[in-house]
Amino acid sequence: MINIKSASEIAKMKTAGRITGEALKLAGESIRPGMSTKELDTIIHDYIVSCGATPSFLGYGGFTGSACISINEEVIHGIPGKRKILDGDIVSVDVGAYIDGFHGDSARTFVVGKIPSEVEELLKVTEEALFRGIEKAVAGNRIGDISHAIEEHVRKYNFGIVKEYIGHGVGRDLHEEPEVPNYGKSGHGPRLYPGMVIAIEPMINLKGDGVRTLKDGWTVVTKSGTASAHFEHTIAITNDKPIILTKVD
Repeated sequence: MINIKSASEIAKMKTAGRITGEALKLAGESIRPGMSTKELDTIIHDYIVSCGATPSFLGYGGFTGSACISINEEVIHGIPGKRKILDGDIVSVDVGAYIDGFHGDSARTFVVGKIPSEVEELLKVTEEALFRGIEKAVAGNRIGDISHAIEEHVRKYNFGIVKEYIGHGVGRDLHEEPEVPNYGKSGHGPRLYPGMVIAIEPMINLKGDGVRTLKDGWTVVTKSGTASAHFEHTIAITNDKPIILTKVD
């Protein structure tokens, strides 16, 4: 069942989204070569808690971090730990904050130092694809219109689209209906109505669509061993343009 949020519920989700976005911004400002992913996770955790919120991911399904921190070929669900962030890495950080009964969810891939031009293009195209999807997130359209817009943009550059992991509804639960794939046909899928809140999150690989999960049971990596980028916003469908709940200045 797709949950339609009231105006008061969306107002609460704006707070959760703001904290999520601020924590993600702080992560980007804090990343430096030589720090461990656990150190970065602690910074994110402490900020979310200082806002009176709870990290959405901490303990979720047994996950041990407050953020998913994934480096280079790691697509999503990287577990914070001893691994050091190095100059030349790309670091995908996925953050959620829970407050007053609702979640926010957002992700971004950050650059540490100098990276190859093809990886720079990967990040640029992935972020562009996110906003192509958001542009289609208007009342009367369907989920497939979002999915197709993302796929159409990404395929122009011959990058791979992760199909096993997708966007989703957000609300009182971190993951709700509907599913929001990053590929699909226009005019298909559930219709969008004002009050729906969804996370749109393209996960795009430099080469090939394929992914696999490491022995830790969490970390998803590209089968090709090449880089992957991840950008995500939580948005609310309105009678006008979509509201990006996790966007901060």
